[in-house]
Amino acid sequence: MFRIKKNFIYQLLFALCVGVTYLNNYELTFAVWILVTMITIKQSYSLEIIRYVSIFLGILGIAFVVALFKDYFLYNYFRDISYLLKPIIGLLLGYNLCRNENIKPFYTIVYTGVFIAIIHLGIILYSVAAYRILNIHKLREYGGYFSDFEIYSLLITIYSRRFKLQFSKNRKIIILLILSVSSFLYLSRTNFLQFLIFYMAMQGFFKINKRSITIIGSLVVFIILLYTVLFNMKFSRNGKGLEALFFKIKNAPIEAFKSRVDKDDWQDLNDNYRSYEKIITLKQVGREPAGPAFGKGLGSTVDLGKQFWSNDGEFIRYLPTLHNGFITVYLKAGLAGLILYLLFHYYLCRLPKTRDDYISQINLLVLGTGIFLFLSSWVLLGLYYKTENKSIIIGFIICFRQMMIKQGQQKYDTQNLQ
Repeated sequence: MFRIKKNFIYQLLFALCVGVTYLNNYELTFAVWILVTMITIKQSYSLEIIRYVSIFLGILGIAFVVALFKDYFLYNYFRDISYLLKPIIGLLLGYNLCRNENIKPFYTIVYTGVFIAIIHLGIILYSVAAYRILNIHKLREYGGYFSDFEIYSLLITIYSRRFKLQFSKNRKIIILLILSVSSFLYLSRTNFLQFLIFYMAMQGFFKINKRSITIIGSLVVFIILLYTVLFNMKFSRNGKGLEALFFKIKNAPIEAFKSRVDKDDWQDLNDNYRSYEKIITLKQVGREPAGPAFGKGLGSTVDLGKQFWSNDGEFIRYLPTLHNGFITVYLKAGLAGLILYLLFHYYLCRLPKTRDDYISQINLLVLGTGIFLFLSSWVLLGLYYKTENKSIIIGFIICFRQMMIKQGQQKYDTQNLQ
């Protein structure tokens, strides 16, 4: 008699919760995540996951209290609640779905990534064949702008032996080919940065010693020299293929950190829109009596001064969230919320000590996640982004790491008793 194993159901639920984020429908994502969280709820949770969840609950709580003294539209108010709940739900969801060792978390992540990559490649091929689309901007519009999850799958496959994955040589080559081609075709600066950070983390370059300082120092010098070359080259912002990517890389260092942006200069505003959002937000929050300390609360928005065409295909003027995760938290909960948000990144990068090599590899992956989240939050929303799924991965991996630590402790106790 054919029988579906319970662990297989949880693996499917994991793939569903990750896959739904690629549909770019936040209402659907939120509904699926809430439903799966409720049906997979655990009887007890570790102090570590409670600490992470409490940080985001603190940010939500500050924004809630501030909003009691405001008069915002109810729609904006409840929309913000759903946005600020997202990392909380994602962390709990990932933690719930990792039920025991038999869930095979790293196999689950790899094969979910392969499934997503195959769909992405199919969309790209169909767009080229059916619509003759060769412009990289249009291809990204159809196929997606980035895919953090596929980078996780790619790195775990590269270091498959460290994560105790037993792939045959041919299977590993096929998986690497699918994931690497799909990841590259996003032509996403964020994904290239993610791959670099994760690779450096897995190689142990973020451990402070003479070797890591030498390597990171050399890398910084190389990047500065490379950027100098790119800065002195001319690329069209509307260029095709790699030219479009090189233009975005050239503009990246100043895009989110420029202190002045002329909103009447189309080129300056288009190239440095993230900086414009930041400047406007800091000014508008600063006008509130307690704004810098506690933000503007749930339901608050930023007035851009004029309408802009968004990636969602609509004209917008009042933004509930921004590209910058730190500035978004500042808008909703001020410096108090920002301190909590930074505390989350600190705890994520502060890893438990262990002599177990397997747990050490998991720690390196978590460290890479923490560093990448901190850097990417300057240009994206971090765990608050509508289509992000890293909160699920974090909860998933943290739960598995805790099981491995507990299992190792039990073996140690047993050996001592003998």
